[in-house]
Amino acid sequence: MELDHDTCYRALASRDARFDGRFFIAVKTTRIYCRPICPARTAKSENVLFLPTAAAAQEAGFRPCLRCRPEAAPDSGAWRGVSNTGVSNTVARAMALIETGALDDNGMDALTERLGVGERQLRRLFAQHMGASPVTVAQTRRVLLAKQLIHETRMPLTEIAFAAGFGSIRRFNEVFQDLFQRPPSALRHGSQPEQSAQAGVTLLLRYRPPYDWPAVLAYLSARAITGLELVADGRYYRTINLDGVHGTLVVRQGAGNALKVTIRFPRLSSLPAIIARLRRMFDLAADPEIINRQLSADPLMAKLTAARPGLRVPGAWDGFELAMRAVLGQQITVAAAIKLASKLVAQYGEALSEPSADRPGLTHVFPQAARVAEADLATLGMPKARAATLSAVAAALVADPELLDTRASLEEAVLKLRALPGIGDWTAQYIALRHLREPDAFPAADVALMHAIAVHEGVRPNAKELAARAETWRPWRAYAAQHLWSSLV
Repeated sequence: MELDHDTCYRALASRDARFDGRFFIAVKTTRIYCRPICPARTAKSENVLFLPTAAAAQEAGFRPCLRCRPEAAPDSGAWRGVSNTGVSNTVARAMALIETGALDDNGMDALTERLGVGERQLRRLFAQHMGASPVTVAQTRRVLLAKQLIHETRMPLTEIAFAAGFGSIRRFNEVFQDLFQRPPSALRHGSQPEQSAQAGVTLLLRYRPPYDWPAVLAYLSARAITGLELVADGRYYRTINLDGVHGTLVVRQGAGNALKVTIRFPRLSSLPAIIARLRRMFDLAADPEIINRQLSADPLMAKLTAARPGLRVPGAWDGFELAMRAVLGQQITVAAAIKLASKLVAQYGEALSEPSADRPGLTHVFPQAARVAEADLATLGMPKARAATLSAVAAALVADPELLDTRASLEEAVLKLRALPGIGDWTAQYIALRHLREPDAFPAADVALMHAIAVHEGVRPNAKELAARAETWRPWRAYAAQHLWSSLV
């Protein structure tokens, strides 16, 4: 990734928050790297380097600044592959796996096998797009997550070490001593009593403003499954299940361009995976300025993005859950689909292992694919064809647990999904949009999208005409679709 030195230096001198997370400043004289908004005195131009990621800075031998806290920078999303090329999506998929801890317990061989690329090629792609190796990226993630937990929680340091993905307390201490020339305990301020992770971890997940939290909350509220999730008091509550272990989440608007989340989950090592899922679910890596600039070239989108400049594309906690929701929503209203989903959870979901400390209405976790595949879903009161599709998708996921993983391209993902019984283009595009986080996914056959165009432009298009109309919105058609849906509310 090429960064123009003079342009970056002017951005640094301006302290403009819009550049926060887009690059990092490495100061040669101090060997410290900072965010563009760091309050420290601006170093001379000849004494600084500009690097695309925190991992690139750490691989070059710089340590994180204690004043501006690089772990608090919003995700730049630069590696997420909006161009739909195999190269960028390989990096995006690798990063998604690393975020969930793929290199914490397993080595590069396991990662490259899942990606279907050679180790040399993966290292080359990471050097090109991230400025650092996959191993350095993984270690940087561990360090910055641990540092955030030290600053924002009162968890014991031993719990923080394992929650951030360190294999041992000794390694945790060694890394911090090497980077900061001090032990982890020296970075913690105050004398408040420690809190166990099992009692709940509360931390901030940053985003690039603006962020339309009311729109996200309205979307989740309209689709809340009884017993599984709830929207109340400006907060989103839900149960979660990872590998048979149950927990709960609470998400609300936080201070300083961040969502504030409280995670109650008994297994510490799952914290990185939970955070990664939340970031995807709430679309925290999106860059509204870039998206809106592209969409605004179209007069209709210019009007809609001006009305909701911080609109996000809400995602899903789990791919199987989203696939079930998508199938249940085929050719019926949202309310009817949620009613069926609530029956599915009540009948086939496991009861929450411990009562929710936040909301007594949270009673179940979403059913597992194996349970749904074996069930007679027609008893829930749906057409036999739809019940058969649900069973087929569940069985396919049991046979191939990576079925709903990110693919090399949007086209490949859609083709693989459409190969499943009962899955057409609308359902495949919807899954790609909400779960695979494909920014250019677009369900052109969606009736609501056609209606939205008719409302705004006076002529109702068919699916083929809508697909042609959406060409000008590439590579952000998913966001265009979300704007059109939101405009009908």
